[in-house]
Amino acid sequence: MPKFRKKPVVIEARQLEEKYNFGTVAAWVNDNGGKAFIPMDDGIDFMLIETLEGEMTALAGDWIIQGVKGEFYPCKPDIFEATYEPV
Repeated sequence: MPKFRKKPVVIEARQLEEKYNFGTVAAWVNDNGGKAFIPMDDGIDFMLIETLEGEMTALAGDWIIQGVKGEFYPCKPDIFEATYEPV
């Protein structure tokens, strides 16, 4: 069976931190061609992000990644840690 290796790619990413930086991360997404929305409801800790596959939900602890074509998408912390390393 053929095997493949993921090409090394440098990406930008921000981690959502328990409401404290949701506005900053949403501004980063929106200022760079993406669409992020934080519902205005006390007790709701999530962000909605438009991705190439449609709207996705990001929770506190998730990473928001800007991909190689400028697209944005959320990534769970365990997947992020297994896939990416600082440069």
